[in-house]
Amino acid sequence: MERLWTKTFILMTVGNFFLFTAFYFLLPTLPLFIKQMGGSEVQIGLSTGAFMLCAVIFRPIVGGLLDRYGRRPFIIWGLLLFALAMYMYDWVGGIVVLIGIRLLHGMSWAVSTTAVYTTITDIIPSARRGEGMGWFSTATTLAMAVGPIFAIWVIQNLSYHALFLFAVGLSAAALLLMFGAKVPHQPQSGARTIELFEKSVLPVTVSVFFMYIAYGGITAFIPMFTNSIEVNSGAFFLAFAAALALSRPISGTVSDRYGQTFVIVPALLITISALIVLSFSTGLFGVLASAVLYGIGFGSAQPALQAATIRLAHPDRKGVANASLLTANDLGIGLGAIMLGWISQYTNYQVVFTVSAVSVTLSLLLFTLFVKRLLKNKEPSHLNTGSLPSKTS
Repeated sequence: MERLWTKTFILMTVGNFFLFTAFYFLLPTLPLFIKQMGGSEVQIGLSTGAFMLCAVIFRPIVGGLLDRYGRRPFIIWGLLLFALAMYMYDWVGGIVVLIGIRLLHGMSWAVSTTAVYTTITDIIPSARRGEGMGWFSTATTLAMAVGPIFAIWVIQNLSYHALFLFAVGLSAAALLLMFGAKVPHQPQSGARTIELFEKSVLPVTVSVFFMYIAYGGITAFIPMFTNSIEVNSGAFFLAFAAALALSRPISGTVSDRYGQTFVIVPALLITISALIVLSFSTGLFGVLASAVLYGIGFGSAQPALQAATIRLAHPDRKGVANASLLTANDLGIGLGAIMLGWISQYTNYQVVFTVSAVSVTLSLLLFTLFVKRLLKNKEPSHLNTGSLPSKTS
């Protein structure tokens, strides 16, 4: 069986860690930065939404270009633009300028992450896709733990200026590592039309969209919610990341052996329960319990859904399939942040997280009704025997 832990896989995974650490630097700090400038919760939601919705616009275009021209140029130029956008935050003087930079940053995020995730699906052997995506996603998990905590320490002990410079350095480290990776995909020949969406993965992307609406609420409003009940937001993100790190490699291996449905259905149920617990939390215990449940549920569902997307897509259309999935991610986060920001203005955080739980319930229903059957029709042969070929790393 093909090796999983190649030099390229390691370089891409470590580079992904640095890229997402830079991204998560802004997760707990940008809302506070906006508040410091006199912004409102609606403007915080708009800031998150502008970033994600810009990514939505560019991802389908990038996905088609990846299949046509190859992955490497988009990794390099996307990361260069990402680092530039990080540097520009240091020059922000008002909300309007910030929104403009968020649009540029969202475009760079679309280019770089679509190229990186598509490259990883090229590298990972198909029989170990769940395991490989689980380990690769663990880099994101570690970034989720390190990024917010270190970012909060920086703004408390240094400054926002130092925060943005650290983020630029992390982005540059990601670029250097991924520049050294050997990307196997060769550009397609001929004048083939560039596709913007992979129709075969539409059912799974709609399910993912509703799951990520809830994630949009988590990313945008956990810092303010935890502050309102006098809990450090870093505690939530640390517990969340620890649960993700433990669950993802295990759930990935299980999905390779028993299929994605075996993992996704219970994972979404756990995610729903996490949001319900969060909506009733009034102190540290409830926040930590919710974070652990959300880490297990979301952390298990996300890589399994990506593996399911690649299974349903045509082999020559991995780029546009990944772009379709990531577009659903971004659209869910962007619209979720805007919609839940509006809800928070007129209600309270309990309602915000309850609406988020309803959204994940819709995700579960859509997956059960439409995606489950499609995956069953494309089960690999080893799932029928209940055995998995032996592995060599």
